[in-house]
Amino acid sequence: MRRVPLPQTAAAAPPPPAAPAPAPAPAEADASLITRVAEVLERIRPAVQADGGDVELVRVSAEGGVDIRFHGACVGCPSSAVTLHHGIERTLREHVPQVTSVRQVN
Repeated sequence: MRRVPLPQTAAAAPPPPAAPAPAPAPAEADASLITRVAEVLERIRPAVQADGGDVELVRVSAEGGVDIRFHGACVGCPSSAVTLHHGIERTLREHVPQVTSVRQVN
């Protein structure tokens, strides 16, 4: 009897690497921090509104990051970056030490 060699099977290709999991969304801040940030923004709003704009609190992260949105005349205004960093951020940090950063979102 003659031996017949068995066909070689190709090694199975390894599965493609799994896509990395999306980064988890930053945790929201506790209610007291959000309240304090909102209260300070309410004190700032009249000055912004006097120039035809407005500012909206979008979110406060547990790490102290504050997201705001400008409205009205503030949208596209070349001075909005100065207002954001030298006015709003400075005031928030003075009154709410947990605030670590303030950024504008669309």
